[in-house]
Amino acid sequence: MAYLYNTPDDQHAMLKAIGVDSIEALFSTIPEDLRLKRDLDLPPQMGELELTQHLSALAGKNASPATHACFLGGGSYDHFVPAAVDALASRGEFYTSYTPYQPEVSQGNLQAMFEYQTLICDLTGMDLSNASLYDGGSALAEAVIMALNTGKRGEKVVVLGTVHPEYRQILQTYFTHLGIEIIEIPCVDGIADLAKVEETVNAETNCVVVQSPNFFGGIEDVAAIAEIVHKNDAVLIQSFDPISLGLLKRPGDLGADIAVAEGHSLGSAMQYGGPYLGIMACNDKFVRRLPGRIVGQTEDRRGKRCWVLTLQTREQHIRREKATSNICTNQGLFALRASIYLALLGPGGLKQCATLCTQKAHYAQTKLSEVERLEPVFAGSPFFKEFVLRDTQGNVEGLLAEAREAGFLGGVPLGQFFPEMNDCFLVCVTEKRTKQEIDALARTFSLIHSGSSTIHA
Repeated sequence: MAYLYNTPDDQHAMLKAIGVDSIEALFSTIPEDLRLKRDLDLPPQMGELELTQHLSALAGKNASPATHACFLGGGSYDHFVPAAVDALASRGEFYTSYTPYQPEVSQGNLQAMFEYQTLICDLTGMDLSNASLYDGGSALAEAVIMALNTGKRGEKVVVLGTVHPEYRQILQTYFTHLGIEIIEIPCVDGIADLAKVEETVNAETNCVVVQSPNFFGGIEDVAAIAEIVHKNDAVLIQSFDPISLGLLKRPGDLGADIAVAEGHSLGSAMQYGGPYLGIMACNDKFVRRLPGRIVGQTEDRRGKRCWVLTLQTREQHIRREKATSNICTNQGLFALRASIYLALLGPGGLKQCATLCTQKAHYAQTKLSEVERLEPVFAGSPFFKEFVLRDTQGNVEGLLAEAREAGFLGGVPLGQFFPEMNDCFLVCVTEKRTKQEIDALARTFSLIHSGSSTIHA
C-alpha cells in the first residue's frame, strides 16, 4: 500500500473531527512515567533517491543465488524458474484477487486449483490432492494429524531420523503436549535402518513418517518400509522432493498412504525461506480427513463445465466438532505457479530436470572429494541431488565463509542440526549449476586448504 503522509492541515481536520486538540491528547491514558520523552533514535530523513540508494546498498550485502553460485539445499533449492511462470502468475486476475477460499471465489481461480490438484495427483500417483497448504513442514504435521484422526487405536508416531530436522521439530511442537508419543529411529549411513524400523513398528503404531530423498539426499527403500508399516495396520506418510519424481517412483507406487512435500521448487524462487507451497495428496479413504479444501468439477444448469468448492473441513464452514484442521486458507498463487511450471515442463521436461540434477550432483561429489581436506560421508548410499562432505580439518564454518567471499554458497553446515556432524556440510546441485561452477568450487576449496587466495565464481 502506498505511503500517504498527512499535512498539518490534514492532522488538524482529523483532530477536530474526533474532538481533541492535539495528537498528544490521544495518549492521555498512558501514564507520564511510561512515555518516551525524546525523539526516536533514527537517522535523518532521506529523499526518495537517497533512500533508494541506501536500501540498494544494504540489499547488496546479501549473498544470494543472484550474486553467488548456489550449492545450498536442505529444503530450499535454487531451481530454474521459466519466465512464463512469472508472466502468467502475475496477471491481475490471479495476483490481486481475494484470498481464494470463500464460496464466491471466481471460476478462474477454482479452475486453477482444480488443475493443480489434477497435476499433483498425476505427479504423486495418489487418488486426490487438496488445493495446497502453507509449506512442507506444516503439511507433514497435518498429515500426521490426518493419520491420527483415522480412528486407529495406536497413538505412537514413528519418525525416521533422516527426516528433515526442522520437520521433526515441527512435529514435536504440534504433539508434545497432546499425549502423542513420537519415536525417532536413528539412521545408519544416511538412510533408514530397516531392521530397526521392523523392530519399532508394532500394533500400537499409528503412522510412520519417511522422507525420500531424505534430508541427506539419500534414497530410502520406501517400498520395504511400506510393507513393514502396512503389516502392522499403520499409515505410511512420505515426504518427497517433487523434482525427484522425474526419475524416482511415485509415492503412490511405493505404497505411501499420504504424500507431502515442499513445493516451492516447482516454479518459485528460494525467497530467503518463504513464502512456500505445501503439497498434500492421499488415498481415497482419507478424503473426509483431508485438511484445507478440495475443488471439484461439475456442470452448471446449462450443461457447461464448471468448478465448485467440494469439501472444506475447517471450523468456519462446518460444525467445530467435525472440523479436522485449523488450516484456514491455501497458497493459491504458489499452487498456480506450480501448475504453470509442471504444464510447461511436462513429463519429459521434469525427467530431464531431474536427470541433470542427479548427474551433476554425482559429478560434484566426485570432484569435491578430490579436495585434500574433504571426504564424502555416506559414500555407499544412493542419492538424488544432495550429499554430505566432511571437512577433515573440522572448520566447516570457516571453509564456507571463505568460499562465500569467493562467490560461492558452498553448502549447509550440519552441526546446527546434528552436533555429532559438526565437521560436515550438505551440498546440493540443481540443474542450474554448470560444470564450470562445480570445477571452480573444487578449485576454491583446494586454494583455501593450501592457504592461497581464492578465485571468484
